[in-house]
Amino acid sequence: MPIVGEAEVALLAADRVQAVRNSTAGRLRLAAEFYPATVGRCGRYDRAELSFLRWEIARGVLNGPSGQRPGSPWWRAVNERLLRDKVEASLLHNGTPGGPSSRSVELWGEFITGPSAAAWYRAHNASVVAGYLEHEPLAEAELLAERFMMNVALMRVLYTHALAARPRLALGTFAPLGRFLGNPRHGMVGLFLDLRHAFPEGYPLTAITVESLIATEGRLPRALDYGIIAPRLAELYEFAATSLEQPRIAELINDGAPCYAWPPAHRSVWLEASTRLLTRLTANATRTRSSRRRARRAAMPPRD
Repeated sequence: MPIVGEAEVALLAADRVQAVRNSTAGRLRLAAEFYPATVGRCGRYDRAELSFLRWEIARGVLNGPSGQRPGSPWWRAVNERLLRDKVEASLLHNGTPGGPSSRSVELWGEFITGPSAAAWYRAHNASVVAGYLEHEPLAEAELLAERFMMNVALMRVLYTHALAARPRLALGTFAPLGRFLGNPRHGMVGLFLDLRHAFPEGYPLTAITVESLIATEGRLPRALDYGIIAPRLAELYEFAATSLEQPRIAELINDGAPCYAWPPAHRSVWLEASTRLLTRLTANATRTRSSRRRARRAAMPPRD
């Protein structure tokens, strides 16, 4: 029997994803069947991923390109990267000869052999970030409101990884709650990864401005995005770059603000919402010790 190389395993995975590209039900099935075939004994690691996938399906962003409501080329491409990586890792785990074609596939293999919340986030986020980086030209073709949602989704999934792996970074004083809140098997993670209560479900977001998205986001999601995540964004992306072994993540923020497929002229939208009272109170309550020290130093009058 000939040895199947890395390229051949990757092609097998790509063929399986290609078969469901224009079927949202098929994408959901392919995403879900990975878990019982690999780590089914270890509980609900699929919970957060499948919840987000159902939100994508409800929005219509994963619809095929030729239907009455065509989907988003960007959301489809990023989802396909995640699916291919998982399918390839599953094939390797279940005996297909060969080796992983990318570091993200390798991380899924590490998750399979040693399941944990932190290992799941490393694998999942490595695939998602790879999709973001690979398909930035597609993102730049989307409406600005859509690109705002892309950045929020990335911020949140990187943040939930920190909850599970670096709770002190994620929650400061409330670090003991981090691993519980960030566990992808628990319903509480939906507070961070469920975007249904923060943004509209339609696609495309025609006639919707970024400012109107922020205005309708709600107090709790706004406090999360601008009060908890935004003040530690530089540290958070630095952590993600190191953990996922992808230094280009550092390119996705600029001077403390997200900048994935984002025009510099609109940077202010990331800063204005942080001035609201609830947002400022939330930010202060969850500061890390290092950020508190920096804030105190910044407030001190200059020495003569």
